[in-house]
Amino acid sequence: MNRMSFKIAPPARRAFSTSSFKSNITPGITEKIGRNLHRRESHPLHIVKTLIEDSFSRRYRLAENGRPAFRYFDDLDPFVSTTQCFDELLVPPDHVSRSPSDTFYLQPDKVLRTHTSAHQQELMRAGHTAFLATGDCYRRDEIDSSHYPVFHQMEGVRVFEESNLDDEEVMRDLRGALEGLVEDLFGSCEMRWVDAYFPFTDPSLELEVLFQGEWLEVLGCGQIQAQILTEAGKEGKRGWAFGIGLERLAMALFQIPDIRLFWSEDARFLEQFEPGKITVFQEFSKYPVCYKDISFWEPEGFHANDFCAAVRDIAGDLVEKVTLIDRFDHPRKGKTSSCFRIDYRSMERSLTNKEVDTLQERLRQNLLSEGFQLR
Repeated sequence: MNRMSFKIAPPARRAFSTSSFKSNITPGITEKIGRNLHRRESHPLHIVKTLIEDSFSRRYRLAENGRPAFRYFDDLDPFVSTTQCFDELLVPPDHVSRSPSDTFYLQPDKVLRTHTSAHQQELMRAGHTAFLATGDCYRRDEIDSSHYPVFHQMEGVRVFEESNLDDEEVMRDLRGALEGLVEDLFGSCEMRWVDAYFPFTDPSLELEVLFQGEWLEVLGCGQIQAQILTEAGKEGKRGWAFGIGLERLAMALFQIPDIRLFWSEDARFLEQFEPGKITVFQEFSKYPVCYKDISFWEPEGFHANDFCAAVRDIAGDLVEKVTLIDRFDHPRKGKTSSCFRIDYRSMERSLTNKEVDTLQERLRQNLLSEGFQLR
């Protein structure tokens, strides 16, 4: 789902050629690979992951021995082929998610996974018919309190051995499993199903929960496309799948206001949480914001995600938000001008004007080196 709010129409999808290819994985992203927050005991993301696994362990048991029916995976390689990430999930060749403005490419045919759905066929071909797969995922995105280029997702899949099930029975089982999961996480609550579209499921649904007076999208799901099952060696079978973002759940359950906090090594954050327990986050600081504006003529093929990636590469987690505050088309020059406001705020200390000025100047120089015309 495209979550851009800058209201800038994306350019046509850019294709890679082997002669001009350059990886768009920045040092800041490379530093995050292998951090595995979802495997760190007492971390909010690990707590949510474990609560979900426990819910499925209680609800699905093997008849022959009483063991959990679902297998759990949380150490799969985040680098996957474009075949795994897109083709095996029936993502159209011209879909925006394949663009280097949305996805981090190591090679023209190898990416950092944008979702854990990339492991669906891999695990089904290995013989698994009921599993939860959790991992870190990567997308180039806007900058605000709820978006981050690295996030954690859990993929759930169940393939039925019975060949006489109809579509309604599959969807009934899916809805029952996920409504039970939501009750385990949120307690007794109002929820609703919303029609959705995903290329790899049909029908597709989203589950929303009424949380603190507002509808919160919790997950997306649906019946697995027959072509995917056939290619995974499950021809004639039926199954369902869902994807759930751990950060979104954790921010709601623990009342964590800023997604950057999940990456904090500050003991004042980490020591607030215990395994298996939902604890309301107690804010330990609110340092002042310092904002800077930057204006430029948009280069050919400009996408706001690319600009945000440049900002993150310079300032990292010292940037709280990037907002498009002005944009206009110059009729005589035939160019488009954009002005972005960058909010600098550390979660752990006060920033000085001098260091913010230094970051802003580094960003300006970086943009100039990339061919931007600053205003």
